[in-house]
Amino acid sequence: MVLSNGKLGACWSYVYAVQCKECLKWRRIPTQEVFEGIRANATKDPFVCNKKLEVTCDDPADIEYDSSRTWVIDKPDVPKTPPGFIREVILRKDFSKMDAHYITPEGKRLRSSVEAATFLEEHPEYNQTISIADFSFITPKVMSETIPKDYVRKLGIEKKIVKQNGKKLFGSA
Repeated sequence: MVLSNGKLGACWSYVYAVQCKECLKWRRIPTQEVFEGIRANATKDPFVCNKKLEVTCDDPADIEYDSSRTWVIDKPDVPKTPPGFIREVILRKDFSKMDAHYITPEGKRLRSSVEAATFLEEHPEYNQTISIADFSFITPKVMSETIPKDYVRKLGIEKKIVKQNGKKLFGSA
């Protein structure tokens, strides 16, 4: 998943992308639903370019991994969002990490596995179609080398990033 450049404080937009196992090029994925299907089966059925209509490994990459966008890399095999629920992944203002939440069909926000289990206990009508295993609060990793330098300076997080990675990634603010 890639976060499009935006202004500080503005909403970020997501670009869903996956990397081909064979050529390592990045391919845009049209929707969150399609992306989640690929991610849910990443180990059993890795993505390759020819799974995308009219695309081969010989074609140029759809998107380049660079610092023109902030990249966040998902773990493989995270389950698809249960039907009727919404999975949100929210970037913290300091770019340190992301938080995963589910919004239920009733509009309740679930922030942890404990909250999801409690919700399922209180709503047995969902027990026929989903289980606690359908919820994952694992979040994508923010790739610190792709955080825009301007945001690093504005937020005063340059020292934190340098310390986290053990090497200097950006020049002095």
